[in-house]
Amino acid sequence: MRLTEFWANMNSQFGTAYADSLARDHVIAGLGGATVEAALRRGDDAKAVWHAVCDEFGVPARDR
Repeated sequence: MRLTEFWANMNSQFGTAYADSLARDHVIAGLGGATVEAALRRGDDAKAVWHAVCDEFGVPARDR
């Protein structure tokens, strides 16, 4: 998954403002206690980050 697709998914699922806030401020256990931004900065795969977000927020399978 490319970063552009990742951010399109985030914005579609959560809305632009909330997606930005979530990525910056919400610590996700599935990312080793990191935020989305920190996980992407350290080089985590965008698809793995997206799946961690989906798991954390209960995103339905059809939207993953």
